[in-house]
Amino acid sequence: MKTLAAEVGVSFLGLGFQPLWQVSDVPAMPKGRYKIMREYMPKVGSMGLDMMFRTCTVQVNLDFSSEPDMVDKFRISLALQPVATALFANSPFVAGQPSGFRSYRSNVWTDVDAARCGDLPFVFHPGFGFEAYVDWVLSVPMYFVYRDGRYIDASGQSFRDFVAGKLPAMPGVLATMADWEAHCTTAFPEVRLKRWLEMRGADNGRAPALNALPALWVGLLYDQQAQAAASALVADWTEAERAGLRAAVPRSALATPFRAGTVLDVARAVVAIARGGLERRGLGEELYLAPLEEICASGQTAADAMLAEFDGSVDSVFSKYTY
Repeated sequence: MKTLAAEVGVSFLGLGFQPLWQVSDVPAMPKGRYKIMREYMPKVGSMGLDMMFRTCTVQVNLDFSSEPDMVDKFRISLALQPVATALFANSPFVAGQPSGFRSYRSNVWTDVDAARCGDLPFVFHPGFGFEAYVDWVLSVPMYFVYRDGRYIDASGQSFRDFVAGKLPAMPGVLATMADWEAHCTTAFPEVRLKRWLEMRGADNGRAPALNALPALWVGLLYDQQAQAAASALVADWTEAERAGLRAAVPRSALATPFRAGTVLDVARAVVAIARGGLERRGLGEELYLAPLEEICASGQTAADAMLAEFDGSVDSVFSKYTY
């Protein structure tokens, strides 16, 4: 990719938010669904276009073995997603200046579309399972229907109506499983359930961070002892505490107060649990946690390092964080 990109003058920037350009500076991907989304986003939130044009995350997809296992993993992942956001905070600049946030990308997601984003408190309610998640996705307003190679605007309409053949955009047409699968991709919670669980809380980063992200989640969730420890860690967190972390972490990252300490204290415990999980797997994967262990030791995220080096210009970011 680097070789091909060099031929057309393109580089890859390991940040979670474009540090210099405005939305208007970013070319639009010529894809039908994006035109519909561009027109709909400003109707439901103030930062949807920023999300589309200026943010970049890296996602980790993890399997589960059963419905109860999915529920446990989903709850752990949602509760700890702000901790991952803090550890991988890597987007402090907007329009060439410090934004006041360590992860401006994560802040953007707080006002994209409340109907399809967020930390899903119902996941922690008694009796949660596949059906409850399906019910929520059914309530997420639609963007489009894809038929015969084109996207049909159904923005704001109900997938339940589509199932009943009553979709205003396509009266009398019944939804297919392909329509359902496409609709599931238009829900954007912090953790998304498909046939796997998708972790969505981390900023894009440089290569060591890209390796550390799956190592963190695999260490937590692919070892029974680690999963049990992570589950116990978050078991008594309240809905208000989880929401408070989601709201505060984009700005203050590891320095965010939590209970008697800070998110840094939680992060140290989480990374230690993940290391134990990876060591027990016996594949040597724990070496990929090194960048996170350095962050936990220093208390300084990539965003903190960039802010400390800021000299009035973000030009250096384009060389130091390009790969």
